[in-house]
Amino acid sequence: MSGNGRTRVTFPPRDPGAQPERTWFAWRRTTLSFVVVVALAARVALVERSALAVVAAACGALAWLAMLRVTQRRIRALSRAQPEAMGAAEVRGTLLSVLALIVVGVILL
Repeated sequence: MSGNGRTRVTFPPRDPGAQPERTWFAWRRTTLSFVVVVALAARVALVERSALAVVAAACGALAWLAMLRVTQRRIRALSRAQPEAMGAAEVRGTLLSVLALIVVGVILL
């Protein structure tokens, strides 16, 4: 224990196997699926020309940008010998982005 009452956790060296590559592909697939949802939302907004569809497409685009930022940070962390754990802000950002896309999908249905 350190002087402030917290326990310091140490991790063993990372195995440079296929796990980082699989994680990289998973983050890229997630980002690509966001792009598809936003493109479909934009298409509906252009065809429907309703204010609700335009707002939904805009919210989807903002959610995609937030998810893209989280994705880039996580991919950069994979290149480090000892990547840090996903922070609370990143978890919240990912969760809010996914929830925003769910809402966009429900609105567009």
